[in-house]
Amino acid sequence: MSVRKYISIILLWSCALNAAAQTSEPATQSKAQPVSQHHLMPVPSSVRFNQGRLSITKSFTLAAKGYVDDRLRAGVDRMIKRLEGRTVLEFERGLLVDANAATLVVEAQGAGYDVPSVEENESYSLEVSDKQATLRAPTVVGVLRGLETFLQLLESDREGYFIPAVQIQDQPRFRWRGLLIDIGRHFEPMEVIKRNLDAMAALKLNVFHWHLTEDQGFRIESKKFPKLHEMGSDGLYYTQAEAREVINYARERGIRVVPEFDIPGHATSWLVGYPELGSAPGPYQIERRPGIFEPALDPTREEVYKFLDQFLGEMAALFPDAYMHIGGDENEGKQWDRNPQIQAFMKKKGIKDNRALQTYFNQRLLQILKKHGKRMMGWDEIFQPDLPKDTVIQSWRGPKALAEAARRGYDGILSNGYYIDLMQPASAHYKNDPLPADSGLSLAEAAHVLGGEATMWGEWVSPETIDSRIWPRTAAIAERLWSPREVNDVEDMYRRLNIISVQLEELGLTHEKNQQMMLRRLAQGKQVRALQTLVSVLEPVKEYRRYQQRPQTMLSPLTGLVDAARPDSEAARRFAALVNELLLDAPRFESRAFEIENTLSDWRGAGTELEAMIDASPALHEAAPLANDLSQIGAAGLEALSFLRRGVAPSTQWRDSRLLMLEQAAKPKAALEFPIISSVKELIIAAYELPQLKTMPPSEWRKRVKQLVVGAKQ
Repeated sequence: MSVRKYISIILLWSCALNAAAQTSEPATQSKAQPVSQHHLMPVPSSVRFNQGRLSITKSFTLAAKGYVDDRLRAGVDRMIKRLEGRTVLEFERGLLVDANAATLVVEAQGAGYDVPSVEENESYSLEVSDKQATLRAPTVVGVLRGLETFLQLLESDREGYFIPAVQIQDQPRFRWRGLLIDIGRHFEPMEVIKRNLDAMAALKLNVFHWHLTEDQGFRIESKKFPKLHEMGSDGLYYTQAEAREVINYARERGIRVVPEFDIPGHATSWLVGYPELGSAPGPYQIERRPGIFEPALDPTREEVYKFLDQFLGEMAALFPDAYMHIGGDENEGKQWDRNPQIQAFMKKKGIKDNRALQTYFNQRLLQILKKHGKRMMGWDEIFQPDLPKDTVIQSWRGPKALAEAARRGYDGILSNGYYIDLMQPASAHYKNDPLPADSGLSLAEAAHVLGGEATMWGEWVSPETIDSRIWPRTAAIAERLWSPREVNDVEDMYRRLNIISVQLEELGLTHEKNQQMMLRRLAQGKQVRALQTLVSVLEPVKEYRRYQQRPQTMLSPLTGLVDAARPDSEAARRFAALVNELLLDAPRFESRAFEIENTLSDWRGAGTELEAMIDASPALHEAAPLANDLSQIGAAGLEALSFLRRGVAPSTQWRDSRLLMLEQAAKPKAALEFPIISSVKELIIAAYELPQLKTMPPSEWRKRVKQLVVGAKQ
C-alpha cells in the first residue's frame, strides 16, 4: 500500500472526527466576519455585504454635509489622491455642493475635540449601494476613519473599479491604540516620522508615543536649557518648530502625540550638559552601547525639581496632549546606593529603599505636571500602592499586571506582547489581548484598560530599516486594538496583511522595497536571486539575543544581512502550509509535493550559487555557513520527499543523521536563524514513520499522524 493511500485513510478519519466535534461544539461566528471575503484591516465592528456595486470611474465626485473644517477637507484630498494612484484615474477635486450628484457623501455632525483626545468619538457608519456611498460620523476624526475603510473596500475586475455594496457600523474596541517610536537610541528624520504617521492613520491607530530622551540621545530642543540638546544629541534633534509640525501633521490625521522624557533613570544624555542634576559628580558622556546604565537624576535635591519644573513647563506648552510620559523604568539605583547624601536623606525621611525613593520622586513630579495641566504616565515601575489614581500605567510586564492596576482603579495600556523590536511574528502579537476573556475584571474595572501600544525600541533600526521592523506586523496589533475580540483568525489575518502591506507602500513606506536595495549593496551588484532565496527563509534572532550574538554600538552601520532579513518570513509560513497539506490532505498530495520539490531544489541550489558572491564580498562572509546550511536543508528535504512518494521507509541511520544536521542548522549564525527547520523536520520524521503505519490498527492511524506532526514542530 502506498503512502498516499495511508494518508487518504487518515484524512477520512480526520474528517469524521472533525465533523463529530463540530456537532458537539458549534462554532460561533462574529457579526464582523461577512460571508464575502474582504480585505479590511482592522475588521469593522459590523459588516454586511449586499448585492450590487458602486462603480468608480473618472466621474467620481465627493460632497460633504454637516460640519466641514480644514481637517476634513485635507483628509478628503488625501483620500482622493490615493484613490487616483490606485486607479490611474483623474478625479474632480474639492467638495460638491449638491450631495445628490456625488459618488460619495461624507457627513460629520461636529468637529470633535480641537486637540485630539482619548475621549474622541471615532465611530462611523458607511453605506454603499449601486448608486451612492454615504459616510456618517459624529466627529471629523470618525469621518477620517471611515475614509480609510472606503479606500480598503476598492476592488477591480475586467469591468473596472468598484466598491461592493455594504453596510458598516464601526467603532474601536479600545480608546488608546498607539505606536511608540524610540528616537533616543537612533535618531529618525522628519520624513520617517511623517510616513509612519500616515501609516498609523491608514490602520486607525490614534496615539504617537514619541520617546524623546535616552542615555544615547536627547532629541528635543529646549530654549530654557539649550545644553540638553546641544551637548546630548550629537546635533541630531528636533527643533521646537519641527515638533509643532509633527503635532499638527498628526492632528490632521486624528492622532495624538504623547511625548516621553525618561527619568530618573535612562538619563545620561540629560547629564552631559547638566551634570549637577546627577546622583554622581560625572563628567558624563553620551552612551554608545545598548543596555541599562547607572546614571540617574538625584531625587533628593531641590535644584532638580526646580529644573524639571521649568523644563516640563516648557514642554507642556509645546505638546498640547493631556498626557506626559515620564518613563520611570529600569532605574537600578546603583548611584543612589553609593551617594552618602542620598542615603542620609532617605534615613532622615524614613524612606526604606530605592523603590520608595523613586515613589517620592514620582509624587514630586506629579505635582509639577499637574501644575502645568498634564496627567502623568509611566512604565510599570512607577506603580506603587500610594500612587495617585490619576496616573496612567504603561505595562511591559503583561495583561495580569495591567489587570491588577485596573482592579485598583488605575487607567493603563498594554505594551507587553507588542514589543515589535523583539522580532516576534505578527501571529504572536495578534493573539495578545489587553483585555483577554479570562481577565476576571468587572465592567467597571475593564473600563480602566484603555488599550495598548506597539513599541519600536531603537537599538537596531536606521531610517532605511525602521519601516520593515514596524510594518506590516503593527497592522495586526492595530486590528487587535480596534476590532472585536472574536476577530482572531490568524490565517485570515495573514491573508489580509499581505494586501495591506502593499497598500502601505503608497504612503512612502520602505518596508517592502528596501530589502532588495540592501541585498544589492551587500552583493555589490544586481544579481541577488540566490541571496534573496537565502534571506527569504531567515529571520533575525528573537528577544534580546542580538545583543550577545552581534555586539554593536549606536554608531555601528545597520546594513548587514540581519538588517535586511524580515522578522516574519512569509516563505517559511508558505512552506509550512504546503507540508501540512502534503501530510494531511491526500487529494492535494501530488500538487503539494511538486511545489515542495521546487522549493527544496531552489534552497539546495542557492548555496552553490552563493559561493562566488560570498567570496567576492567581505560583508557577506558571515553568510557562508548559512548558505551551506540551506543547501543541506534542501537536500535532506528532497530525500525525505522521495521516500514519501515511494512509500519506502529510510533507515534509522538516515533519519538520525538528517535530524542531527537540522539541529546544527537551527543554531543561530550571524544573529539569524531558519524558521523553516520544523517543517523540514516534519518531512524527515514522516518519511521514516508513515510507512510503518501498515502495522497499526486503523483506529490508531489518525492519532499517530497527529502526534508525528505536533512532535516535529516542537
